[in-house]
This record gives sequence, structure tokens and C-alpha cells, in this order.
Amino acid sequence: MSSKQTIGAVGLTMGFAFAATSAMGAIRITEWMYNGAGGTAREYVEITNIGGSAIDLTGWSFDDNSRAPGSQSLSNFGILAVGESAIICEPTEAAFRSAWSLSASIKIIGSNVNNLSRADEINIYDASNNLIDRLTYDDQTIGGPRTQGISGNIKFTNLGANAANFAIASVAADAYGSYASANGDIGNPGSYSDVPAPGVLALAAAGGAIAARRRRA
Repeated sequence: MSSKQTIGAVGLTMGFAFAATSAMGAIRITEWMYNGAGGTAREYVEITNIGGSAIDLTGWSFDDNSRAPGSQSLSNFGILAVGESAIICEPTEAAFRSAWSLSASIKIIGSNVNNLSRADEINIYDASNNLIDRLTYDDQTIGGPRTQGISGNIKFTNLGANAANFAIASVAADAYGSYASANGDIGNPGSYSDVPAPGVLALAAAGGAIAARRRRA
């Protein structure tokens, strides 16, 4: 398994691409799988704090395409540190942790009943019910990987863009640190390691400076 990587500095340079506040610019959907191989209920969603400071997720929530804030509370995640990922899953926390051999340090909320389908949506809301991130996916119409038994990873440059068609299907031992669970599913829940090249960071920093000047003007 790959270890969690700290990407706070990366998140700071990308502030121009996201909403203005640190909370709205920090939490992003980074990986998802709508079902396990063979149709068994083993779906999950990963969110990651890509910002420059810790975020308290008390009062935050998740929902699918019904777009109803508060459907699945994320309060039990508590404070998500810079670079830290957390998991929302359909199995119980214990079952998911065991299947993926995840340590006790990985934050997991299990027994989610707002289930995902092959064509669905992932919505993350803050404590004021503001939409923080959305991923609408459907491999049959939008494009992108079919995430049954194989998770989809969002590239850093596409975080927050609602661009499932650009997601990357997990492959064992890929750049995301993917591996097979005890159930045979392929993914990398609990960590996010897609750090962009230095040239991308320089471009992002330049864009942030321009955006800041425009706001002051």
C-alpha cells in the first residue's frame, strides 16, 4: 500500500481554480467505485483535503444525485488534516477496513445507504449546506471508466472540475498505489498521491496571482 502524501503546498497554489474560502477550496472528491466486482455491494467514495490547512468536517454531508444536503453525515470524520483522505462506503467500517487492509488511522464512515449506481452523482456539502464538490459520472454517456470492481481516480488537474470522463481506472501497482482488496476489487482507498509536476505548480501559482489582482481591482 502507498503511504499518505502531504500535498498542502500543492493545494495552496491551486486556490485560483477553486472557491475563495479555504474550506471550499480544500476538500475534493479524489476516487470512487460504484460497486464491487460481480455486483457485490462494496462501493466507496474518497475525499481528500488538498488545501493548506486542516478542515473540520463537523456538519458536512454527502449525497448522491438526489442532491439533498444532510443525507449522509460526515461529522464523524472530525478534522481532516492537510493531505489526509477519508472514505465513505457502503460496507461497515470494519468490513471495508479489513478487505483493504487499512490501518486504524484511515478515517472511514461505513454503512452508507445513499447508494451509488452505474450512472450517478457524488455531492459533498459543508456545514452550511453549500455544495463543495460534485462528480457526475456515467461511463455510457459521459465517458470515463466503468467503476465496477475498479475504482476511478481523479487527476489533480481535474479536481473540482466535475470531469468524470477524464478519470483514470485503477490498475494494480499504478501511480496511485492501487492494489487488489481481499474481495478482488482494484483501488487505492485512503490515500491520494497524484502530485503534479513542478511546471504545473508554477502555472497554477501564476494564475492565482492574476486572479488575486483582479479581485482587488
